[in-house]
Amino acid sequence: MHGRPRKALKQEDEAALSAKAEKLRSLQALFLANHHNSIYSKEALDVSAKLLEVNPECYTAWNYRKLAVQHLLSNSDSDPHVIFQDELKLVEIALRKNFKSYGAWHHRKWVLSKGHSSIGHEMRLLNGFQKADPRNFHAWNYRRFVAELMKRSDEDELKYTEEVIGANFSNYSAWHNRSVLLSNLLKKKAEGYFPKENFLEEEFEHVHNAIFTDPDDQSGWFYHLWLIDQTVKTDAPLLVSSWPSHGSRITLIGDNNLRGCGLSLLNGTLLGTGTLPIILDFNQAVEGINSSTVAIESELLKEELIWKPLSMNNSNTAKVWVVYLNLGNMELLPSKAYSVQIKVGHSKGIAFSNGNHYSDPSQISFKVLVQTASAEPAEGQGGKRTTWKDTNFHKIDHFQESDAILSADNNPHIPTTSNWCSEEIAEEITKFRDLLSEYDCKIGKLTLARLLTALDLLSSHHDGRKSNTEEVLQLYTDLMKLDPTHSLYYKDKHSLISLKRITSTRDSLLPYCYHYKDATETITGYVCLRLQSLSLSRMGSIENLLWVQMLDLSHNELQSIEGLEGMQLLSCLNLSHNKIRSFTALVPLKLVKSLKVLNISNNELGSHLIDTTRYLCPSPVSHTEEFAWERFEILAGSVSATNFWEAFLIFGSLELTELNITGNAVADENFRSFLVKVLPTLKWLDDEELS
Repeated sequence: MHGRPRKALKQEDEAALSAKAEKLRSLQALFLANHHNSIYSKEALDVSAKLLEVNPECYTAWNYRKLAVQHLLSNSDSDPHVIFQDELKLVEIALRKNFKSYGAWHHRKWVLSKGHSSIGHEMRLLNGFQKADPRNFHAWNYRRFVAELMKRSDEDELKYTEEVIGANFSNYSAWHNRSVLLSNLLKKKAEGYFPKENFLEEEFEHVHNAIFTDPDDQSGWFYHLWLIDQTVKTDAPLLVSSWPSHGSRITLIGDNNLRGCGLSLLNGTLLGTGTLPIILDFNQAVEGINSSTVAIESELLKEELIWKPLSMNNSNTAKVWVVYLNLGNMELLPSKAYSVQIKVGHSKGIAFSNGNHYSDPSQISFKVLVQTASAEPAEGQGGKRTTWKDTNFHKIDHFQESDAILSADNNPHIPTTSNWCSEEIAEEITKFRDLLSEYDCKIGKLTLARLLTALDLLSSHHDGRKSNTEEVLQLYTDLMKLDPTHSLYYKDKHSLISLKRITSTRDSLLPYCYHYKDATETITGYVCLRLQSLSLSRMGSIENLLWVQMLDLSHNELQSIEGLEGMQLLSCLNLSHNKIRSFTALVPLKLVKSLKVLNISNNELGSHLIDTTRYLCPSPVSHTEEFAWERFEILAGSVSATNFWEAFLIFGSLELTELNITGNAVADENFRSFLVKVLPTLKWLDDEELS
């Protein structure tokens, strides 16, 4: 069992184990010979049965039994009932040897799914196993499978689960089964379970009995977390952010036909190709974003638009979607404001993976203006090197009303929520404050932090409640000290709450926004969001940062930049002095085609041992895309491919003009030479101009 120290074996025990191992090896050798030669005689089946009785975890033996069954069924005089009954008997013997055997439970499911066996005995068998170990999640999984075959109602199974919890509430599997059953009933909109208020209040009371009886037992706490999630989450997809934001004015800077144009203050570059990105950010990953479900009306629209999901695994679902409006060959009038209207969800089709459809049609309107360029290109678009010294930044005093910054204080997409949800969470907070006043426990503090965060989410923009952010941050700070084993988790949560606080309003953002000054002391068109030295370990609140063009995340503790793929205007990024360990952590940048300047100096790239044998199989980065083997081998030359594989997959799809990798173990001359080949657009490498 977990936590129990091993004891040294006695000499006679060692001899018995040695003899047992020898017998097992002999059985395995005989079994494998039969398997490789496709021998399915009675004697061969007896050998596999003996092996499984001794070692139920032998997956190959269970697969052999499936092949043997198929072989026996191919004989015209075979009796399927007898064949499958023998398999069920063998599985039962194996389970009595080890009732947590994955292979045995899966084989039993396979036998029953063939439809030749009675399922009447299964519940009796399960009751026996669940009495022996009520927490056995294998048995609970199998129970759900059998209940479905028997067409047993979720309500009846819910009653059984309640009986088990009543006998002993310290049962993770029973609480989990309850959440599965209630989710099914909610999805089916069963009477008495929809809307969710009908059962959630009672469930909160139910789990309180467990938590308040024994606060140290964590099984009830996990179910309580599920209840919080059910209370807060929306049933249908919601558009939480967009760029351009509703009511904004986008000023394009370039010549009349917009080749190589850029954008005005706060609006980013246009990739040097005259394309204007339109970004939609939802509360969860959705599918079905296309020209039918999202209609764009404008005289700037001259061709059919194709929406792309910003997904790390080439999935057709994503939280953030983007489309590019091609303006490169258009002659636009400097004196005219071009209107763009976007209608989202007026036709059915946008949906979560669970099938729930977008049900809050919304409209986004903004204007596009043109201004003729009067200066040299800004940093990152050619010209002088970008530097990140404090002296190069000038604090912004205020934002213009039309600046395309979207944050929580002007987001038209936030829906109204039920008063019941806020009231229920507020009531839970009161109860857990009372509990913590009498019994101080880590999971109680964590739950209180989650409840306060949930209340802020529900209350945002709908009432005058004071934010609980400071208290939540203090709770996570305390937890990092009280529970160092899970300090990284608490630190991530602390980072997410900090970013939410910074980005939630224009007023909270303003202290972190700076104009960038180039070497000639000229204020450029860039606004830099400076989030350096905040001890951030994780990125978040991307829905409020879609407008950002220049981002300084230096001197933090980031190991991942997940979410940055949604920042489609990002041109300059400073990730120096973080804890990035591998190029895999930079995967989101592959989707940020606007990126020109990247500083990843003084990280941990190349400092950690990597098992290069994994490259014999597809890389974790490359498994979702075509790998350009021929180009890679040419660029790598005589250098070992395993050294630069992931770097090629990241940088090979970018058009960087500036890159800084100094202070990383990987940054030797071979790697620098490789980067120059991979990035033909590169003009500056490690603060040195390339010839």
